[in-house]
Amino acid sequence: NILIYSLIIVATVLIDYISKRIVVPNMSIGNSIPLIEDVLHITYITNDGAAFGSLSEFRVFFMVASTVAILGIGTYLLVRNKDFSRPLGIALAMIVGGGIGNMIDRIFNGETLFNGVVIDFIDFCAFPEIWMWIFNMADSFVCVGGAIFLVFYIREEVINYKKSKNKTALEETKSNDTHTND
Repeated sequence: NILIYSLIIVATVLIDYISKRIVVPNMSIGNSIPLIEDVLHITYITNDGAAFGSLSEFRVFFMVASTVAILGIGTYLLVRNKDFSRPLGIALAMIVGGGIGNMIDRIFNGETLFNGVVIDFIDFCAFPEIWMWIFNMADSFVCVGGAIFLVFYIREEVINYKKSKNKTALEETKSNDTHTND
């Protein structure tokens, strides 16, 4: 499992890095190329904040918090990987890889170290009234990983609850059988 999760983290970082290295030298900031007109465009922008450009005034705090989260989730994933199902591990690996991908931009994609901006370019513009943000592959991996984690975590909790409930019912049945035989 550790090998699989490590490979997912590395693949996620590479996919994010390569996709950004395709966009940056071939586009100017603000340019947009429609892949599917009015649905999906490649629009090159930069982001100096957190998700969707928020928290840019708290940049240092956000970078520290992100680093702690990446290290915490990554350590948990690699140390406790036998404690959860493979889908949960894959989800955590995607979250860590996406976090690393954007952290690479924040560290190296600026005039000085640790003063960089995140490169965003995926512009899903089909519903501008409800979705106006531009994102990148790292963001996609974090969101998809988060969704997978949530679904499978809830699923595992429901399964564990049912097992616990069935075990309690079985113990009560055995206890009742013992008392009726007395």
